[in-house]
Amino acid sequence: MTSRMKKIALGVAAAAALLTAVPAFAHHPFASEFDWKKPVTLTGTVTKVDWSNPHASVSIDIRDASGTITSWVVELGSPRVLEKNYRWNANVLKAGDSVTVDGWLAKDGRKFVSAKSFTLTDGRELFAASSFFDLTGRCISDEVCIEENAAVGKR
Repeated sequence: MTSRMKKIALGVAAAAALLTAVPAFAHHPFASEFDWKKPVTLTGTVTKVDWSNPHASVSIDIRDASGTITSWVVELGSPRVLEKNYRWNANVLKAGDSVTVDGWLAKDGRKFVSAKSFTLTDGRELFAASSFFDLTGRCISDEVCIEENAAVGKR
């Protein structure tokens, strides 16, 4: 192999390494940000939907008993996974919609939640593909778990 070919091969290898590393930096494991021992249910009004990688997010306003409004950010799985496996799209939720979110609180106290599911006003409950379920063996209920080689499997 000539010196020039070695340089080209090295350049291609370096570019491939960078391209595969970028998604790893963007995606984070559940345990680094969220506390599975702190489940939460929030009911509020959608103010914004961000349908972009690596995670879709929904901003919601919650009104407490005294009328004070608090803004929360709710993280979902990737748009690609939501669209392909769970019948979501960027238009399922829109500003003004009322929703109930079940999920887990951020460890650092921010108004940030990893969503397990969204319940819409028509009663539909949509799985939100939280990074909690990235590991096999995690369960939504006694009947629905993440099994090897399957997104969501029945027990």
